[in-house]
Amino acid sequence: MLRIIPREQHSISRKNISKAALRVLYRLHDAGFDAYLVGGAVRDLLLGGHPKDFDVATNATPDEVKGLFRNCRLIGRRFRLAHVVFGPEIIEVATFRGTGEEGGEGDRHIVDGRIVRDNIWGTIEEDAVRRDFRVNALYYDIGDFSVRDYVGGMQDLEDSTMRLIGDPELRYREDPVRMLRAARLAAKLNFTIDKATAAPFATLGHLLGEAAPARLFDESLKLFLGGHGLKSFRMLEACGLLKFLFPVTARALERGDEALRALVEQGLANTDKRIADGKSVTPAFLFAVLLWGEVRDQAHAWMAEGLDVNEAWQRAAVHVVGEQCQRVAIPRRFTFTMEEIWALQPRFEQVHRKRVFRLMAHPRFRAAFDFLLLRAHESPQMNELGEWWAHAQQLPPEVLAQALGGGGVPSPEPPTVAAAPARKRRRRRKPAGRGKGDSGNA
Repeated sequence: MLRIIPREQHSISRKNISKAALRVLYRLHDAGFDAYLVGGAVRDLLLGGHPKDFDVATNATPDEVKGLFRNCRLIGRRFRLAHVVFGPEIIEVATFRGTGEEGGEGDRHIVDGRIVRDNIWGTIEEDAVRRDFRVNALYYDIGDFSVRDYVGGMQDLEDSTMRLIGDPELRYREDPVRMLRAARLAAKLNFTIDKATAAPFATLGHLLGEAAPARLFDESLKLFLGGHGLKSFRMLEACGLLKFLFPVTARALERGDEALRALVEQGLANTDKRIADGKSVTPAFLFAVLLWGEVRDQAHAWMAEGLDVNEAWQRAAVHVVGEQCQRVAIPRRFTFTMEEIWALQPRFEQVHRKRVFRLMAHPRFRAAFDFLLLRAHESPQMNELGEWWAHAQQLPPEVLAQALGGGGVPSPEPPTVAAAPARKRRRRRKPAGRGKGDSGNA
């Protein structure tokens, strides 16, 4: 049932809407089309937030939108959209989606319950029920500045609850990634997930394994690099979804290693703080944190079998990254950095003069050192090792060199750490028939 909230009864102000979005809304409206701000931007504005992205819904078709804006390009095959470009800002304009099997100039194609192509145009009422969550189906009308609610989204905002529109099982089968979106938005907004909305996670979570790995990579960035990574991680665990997105991480944490959990959660908290402070972050470091437990355990297992230290770490990294990339397609430019961060960890234990300076000169030293500090909970020795390297970086190079060379300059004593297994040297066999007195039957 439609609920209209007039301008004086809601908190949305045009001064908090980007000028680019307002230009799109007004031009569509002035051309005789319906034009609404919709989705997450409306939700966040009503909650007092400051959205970065603004989406527009209209009854104009993509071609009609393109005819109004020279700076417009049409994209998408599954969902035909118009992108109106204003420098670095892109305003996404979507035509109202319909619920019928036929209509307009578009078409719909469903395979095994999943919508693979959907370009059926409809009314705003149909568009509302086609959206995923009720809090995302609120429309800000540029004509009279009211908010239009067709599905109960305002009530969910007041209740701080995430509810799906329609039958949850059917909606998740249409698009399994909606399960991750439920967890992410609940974490971001400090909302709870409605019981009916969360109930299918246990039985349908495995469908995430059929989602495109590249799409899951994008969703992972939204989960962990959106400023709410720690809460998203805890929400994924609470919902039982972590094992379907990061099975390697879930498996390592199930062993009950509290030091590993502390490392993961501190890494996520540090990332959230950097984002809040406006500092740069890289997915490579965060994925290195998430996959560390399994890489470490695999490397130690192979070293215990006598494998060379460097080869053990390299093999562990390749094995774990290969398994994870079957689920989440992490680009090679990130996995390469991850592998370097892991490979440098055992080198921190080699506090000898030449090796210390060589390690400090490595292009990944800073990232690897930050990673080392996260490992402080692993043992008192690891904490001591991190402190030693932190102090060593504060010393002038000549002072550090003299201290490491036994010159007696005050500096921390090299920490005592458990030595890595000794490298086994393979014995070379002499070619048959070449040694003196060799009978050829060695």
